[in-house]
Amino acid sequence: MSDFALEVIGLHKNFGALEVAHNIDFTLKRGARHALIGPNGAGKTTFINLITGALAPSSGQIILNGQDITGLGEAERSRCGLARTFQINQLFRGLTVLENVVLAIAERQGIASSMFRPLSSYSEVTDEAMDLLGNFELDEDALRRIDELPYGRQRLVEIVIALGQRPSVLLLDEPAAGIPSSESQHILDAASALSSDITVLIIEHDMEIVFSVADYITVLVSGAVLTEGIAADERVRAVYLGEVDRG
Repeated sequence: MSDFALEVIGLHKNFGALEVAHNIDFTLKRGARHALIGPNGAGKTTFINLITGALAPSSGQIILNGQDITGLGEAERSRCGLARTFQINQLFRGLTVLENVVLAIAERQGIASSMFRPLSSYSEVTDEAMDLLGNFELDEDALRRIDELPYGRQRLVEIVIALGQRPSVLLLDEPAAGIPSSESQHILDAASALSSDITVLIIEHDMEIVFSVADYITVLVSGAVLTEGIAADERVRAVYLGEVDRG
């Protein structure tokens, strides 16, 4: 088995004359906590959209756990073990927290389209959902509607939903976006508590979260990799903080 959970080779994307990803080579070590940073407009979310299949590359390869997934759609990539969160959450705001998580688990199991009975009829699914919520101290909110929760807790629910897909690789796209700094510790705690069996790529502007969670950092600028390094190296921190400040 390869040491890499995810490999990106020569990834390129253009919209006509506009180049948004330029010959990106990128590897994500199995079990790593890897951060992708860069100034606004650097192409970070575009890169994630290419990895997840929301965008099709103009050229290049994407390999997940040794399997070439370049030609697969988003749903197929999810079934292969790739999950993500979004800058702006994609939750069903009129449903309860529990219903949102149950739907994710049911989709993974292939039974979502046939769930017409009350949730109590699906004890195995609801038990798994409650266990996941309990891991993030969200079980007390299980029966509350999403739109009743503070935004920080909504972001935690989105992470739980992604984990309901049982991913081998989890992409966290700015999980602290829109959250007051006083609540960002909850996101930090959640990211730090993720199982070591899950490889994590985090895209984040909050450098406290980046340096608390990540063991490796890649800097993306203008759709291309500028530099990479080990997060614990103080010289790396200085360079990367400088890059972000200039962004």
